[in-house]
Amino acid sequence: MAPRIPRREFLAGVGALAAASAVSSIPCHAMFSAGPMYPPVDLSYFDKAVTPAPAEIRLGCAAITRGGNDRQAIADISALGFRGVQLRANCIAEFGSPAELKRLLEANGLRAVALSSGAVNIDPAKEAFEIAKHSANARFVHDGGGLYLQVTDERSAHRPITASDYARLSRLLTEIGKRTADLGITLGYQNQMGSMGERPEGLDRILQAVDSRYAKLALDIAHYFQGGGDSVQAIERYKDVLLFLHIKDVELARRSVDPSAVFEALHKVNFHGWAMVELDDDLGNPHTPRESAEISKKYVEEKLGLRV
Repeated sequence: MAPRIPRREFLAGVGALAAASAVSSIPCHAMFSAGPMYPPVDLSYFDKAVTPAPAEIRLGCAAITRGGNDRQAIADISALGFRGVQLRANCIAEFGSPAELKRLLEANGLRAVALSSGAVNIDPAKEAFEIAKHSANARFVHDGGGLYLQVTDERSAHRPITASDYARLSRLLTEIGKRTADLGITLGYQNQMGSMGERPEGLDRILQAVDSRYAKLALDIAHYFQGGGDSVQAIERYKDVLLFLHIKDVELARRSVDPSAVFEALHKVNFHGWAMVELDDDLGNPHTPRESAEISKKYVEEKLGLRV
């Protein structure tokens, strides 16, 4: 025996079928003649290009002139008001553990912006060692709360650079960068006197061949000038791979390089990142490392209008 349907439910079902039948009998043009189902939407907003966010440049200081005394360097750089520091690979042995370095930096209100990991040797017999060495340094940076790993290269002093040299370096930088990226650390190649990226054309060959997802540019404006280049042009050309910069002219007040034009270019390309004041060793410099950093800070704030 079929189940009995309550009268109320039966009448509701009949009503629904009748309504559906009535709708299906209406021609399609009549159904939509009353106008669009939804109100019109102004899509002109999406025709406008999105304006990039304005530049955000953070200033730090490198510890290179302290002769390996990184604890004193950290204290001095913090006391001058800088918020970031760049260290060299010698600090790994000095601190013993990244946790100890991280505690010291946090106590001094500093961020480990970058670690100079040294030169990459392109000898095929040393490839595995080079990848392992720089990957281990990247691990130290990561565990120490840092951001970037900086490398340069070992250019042969006994023969000209060949096309295969550039290709090997670019491939090796990419391979190292893949390992550092796995740790959340970005690899930056620094142009440096005596390296394969010393001259603008050499740097360009390296950056054109490297996989920019894994290796970017740490631009040293003084070395780029010494190599015959214009740092303003470099910033404009490499804006999409520019990781951070070394801002220096031994002391910024000496003015072989024009830092004001450099910072104008950084604002023009809406650069977001760190600019590290760096002071190379100079036998003619009568100032202590801290005094030199103070001179650079004064120049940055008074001449360039930037706040450390």
